[in-house]
Amino acid sequence: MNENINWAALPFGYYPTDFNVRCTFRDGKWGDIEVSQSDTLNIHMAATCLHYGQEIFEGLKAFRGKDGKIRIFRMDENARRIRRSAEGLMMEPIPEKLFKMMCVMAVKLNNRFVPPYESGASLYIRPLEIGLSPRIGVKPASEYMFVVMVTPVGPYFKQGFGVSNYCITRAHDRVAPKGTGQFKCGGNYAAAMRAGEEAHGKGYSAVLFLDPLEKKYLDECGPANFFAVKDGKYITPASDSILPSITNMSLMTLCEDLGIPVERRHILVEELADCSEAAAIGTAAVASPIGNIDDLDTGKTYVMSHDGKPGPITTMLYDKLNAIRYGLEEDVHGWNFILDEDRIEP
Repeated sequence: MNENINWAALPFGYYPTDFNVRCTFRDGKWGDIEVSQSDTLNIHMAATCLHYGQEIFEGLKAFRGKDGKIRIFRMDENARRIRRSAEGLMMEPIPEKLFKMMCVMAVKLNNRFVPPYESGASLYIRPLEIGLSPRIGVKPASEYMFVVMVTPVGPYFKQGFGVSNYCITRAHDRVAPKGTGQFKCGGNYAAAMRAGEEAHGKGYSAVLFLDPLEKKYLDECGPANFFAVKDGKYITPASDSILPSITNMSLMTLCEDLGIPVERRHILVEELADCSEAAAIGTAAVASPIGNIDDLDTGKTYVMSHDGKPGPITTMLYDKLNAIRYGLEEDVHGWNFILDEDRIEP
């Protein structure tokens, strides 16, 4: 373990590690896995990733448990999701076995950067695929590179598991109806940056976007999925423009285990008035509890936390998911891949 890092003070940002792993698709097949110590990529200036947005990525984490074992959380689901993203952007899908092998290899090679248990930090795993072929006409690439890099990170939000405020604005859309919202590609995040920066300038953590077609229903919450609690039920938006969050999927399963009703459906903005708690959810933050949601267009404020603290259901789900990821609670659903114990099936 790297003893020179102040693990408790780590931001959610890039910290250099020792190695990354790469694989290239060329002549109709994926090549051998390469280990690199370089933090740069040598690509053609006309590569499709630069001109036509053929770029997709994933985000998952590895955790060092109290027992010293390193666990990667729900790697199978990330492998499936990046394949769906590849198909959506006309890119070469990464074989699931190759994806998992490279993620495990990247974590093992950078073992000393996996933060210690109870440090509040984790090892963020960032797989990405880019189109390499030079194109001036709009056409998919025939060559692709898949890279897995890792970096230790602290909490996504500075306050950690604490309440923060969000806003609604109709001045910006994150994605187009029936567009690329369900795929994890850079263009979606670039399109949301202006709205996010404007929200930060007004003192908000992020924007709660509305559906891009009718501006009536809740959509994504900045770079994350959204859930709320209404009448004791876990409700979360259903839409083709929302990225299927693996964290959201996991929390819904935990709700079912705990006997909490789950509804994945269209949620009208006005329903926020009847919600008792809410959070933004994703790999980076797990759950970021929401205090108030201000509708900047109507002037209405929806209060999600009356005492300035995370709600009881949000807290319970956050604690339970973390207990599973750190090996403190039985992993009844088989979500964790344990390094040096589990194996990647052919």
